[in-house]
Amino acid sequence: MRVILFCHSLLSDWNHGNAHFLRGVMTELSERGHTVRVLEPADAGSFQNLLEEPHGLAVLNELRAFYPRLRPERYAPDALDLEAVLDGADLVLVHDWTSPELVRRLGEHRRDGGRFRLLFHDTHHRAASAPDEQARYDLSQYDGVLAFGTVLRDLYRKRGWAKRAWTWHEAADVRVFHPHPRNREVRDLVWIGNGGDDARTKALHDFLLEPVHTLGLTARVHGVRYPAPALRALFDAGIEYAGWLPSHRVPLAYSQARVTVHIPRRPYATLLPGIPTHRPFEALACGIPLVSAPWEDTDGLFTPGRDFLVARDGAEMRRHLSALVADAELRHTFAEAGLRTILSRHTCAHRVEELLGICQTLGLPADVLHPLSSERVHA
Repeated sequence: MRVILFCHSLLSDWNHGNAHFLRGVMTELSERGHTVRVLEPADAGSFQNLLEEPHGLAVLNELRAFYPRLRPERYAPDALDLEAVLDGADLVLVHDWTSPELVRRLGEHRRDGGRFRLLFHDTHHRAASAPDEQARYDLSQYDGVLAFGTVLRDLYRKRGWAKRAWTWHEAADVRVFHPHPRNREVRDLVWIGNGGDDARTKALHDFLLEPVHTLGLTARVHGVRYPAPALRALFDAGIEYAGWLPSHRVPLAYSQARVTVHIPRRPYATLLPGIPTHRPFEALACGIPLVSAPWEDTDGLFTPGRDFLVARDGAEMRRHLSALVADAELRHTFAEAGLRTILSRHTCAHRVEELLGICQTLGLPADVLHPLSSERVHA
């Protein structure tokens, strides 16, 4: 199968967490014998911000070693020859950070005789938090939508935004996100997450700053888009701010801490239950104990209380963190349970299997969906 992905960026995950999952999916498809091609706009803001980081060029070189099968192509939007790009494609995936104009143009190519299957991949809260913005995306000619949670899938169906919609959760790329030796734990807690707005300001205070300060934990935060008041709040809580961390370096950061936390932004905690975003998948895949602020696991992805602990408020977060930091055996128990759940249900390989099943319902033949199996049959 020839697969084409249009996305904001695979080269950069600077404030672009979806890059982690997309890299894993495209790598998995390539490993299975599919031909993959990734296109991203040359003016992508995430890529420009990566280049402005002091170690940005080094990160790009490291990415080539971590993802040797991926060679994203950067294009000028006004010079993109879609006729040539789409020639011979079997499946075209369009991530939601793609411009509405290009989303529309791709739909027109499908309408005007394109033999490929065309799917929109939505990993944003826009459909629930800003439906007027979502209306800018013309998906009338698409074969369907891959929504990263059932509540989002149901919104597409209820509002008639697409012909079909499927739930397609994010997952961990376990080629990159896996446990490292934990004999170098140099701090109690690490948190990886971005600032930039007030969508989690109070939650950060209740579930990170205040517990760390009260317990006297050694802690580090990685992320971008932290304004001066947020940096001051971290400093006042005794938390080290360490800036941007490329995703492929995240497993090492997790291996150097005893525990991490998950603090979902308000839209995911309130408007889109069942969608944890990518961070819990990756943390659990790295074998670090996790304590999460409240979110409702309506899709049954995990077993809260076994795979990770849930803190309903700041006081409970303090209790959980205190217990985990003090008890290595307890940390091991939660780390092992979370990792087992990821490996059994939530890897990029699992998601590719789901994607191939969707493509089968859309009429793509078995020899296209499973090229390596077809080669063995005809050998």
